[in-house]
Amino acid sequence: MANTSSAKKATRKMLRRTEINKSRRSQFKSQVRKVEEALAAGDKAAARSALAAAEPVLVRTAQKGVVHKKTAARKVSRLAARIKAMG
Repeated sequence: MANTSSAKKATRKMLRRTEINKSRRSQFKSQVRKVEEALAAGDKAAARSALAAAEPVLVRTAQKGVVHKKTAARKVSRLAARIKAMG
C-alpha cells in the first residue's frame, strides 16, 4: 500500500491510464477485426473502407504508446497487402 501522498497520486493516475489504455487496445483490435471480416467475406470495397477507418485508430494507438509504432505499421501494411491481393 502506498504511504506517501505522491505514491497515492501515482496509483490513482496509473488506474486512470490503465482504463484508457484498455479502451484504446480494445478499439485497436475491433478495427483490425472489422477489416479481417470484410476480407473473409470477399468484399473488397468494404475492406477498403474498413481499412480507411482503421488506419488512423491504429496509428493513434501507437502514438499514445499502447502498442509499438512498428506493430501498428506492420498491421496496416499486412492488411493493405491482403486487400491489394484480392480480385
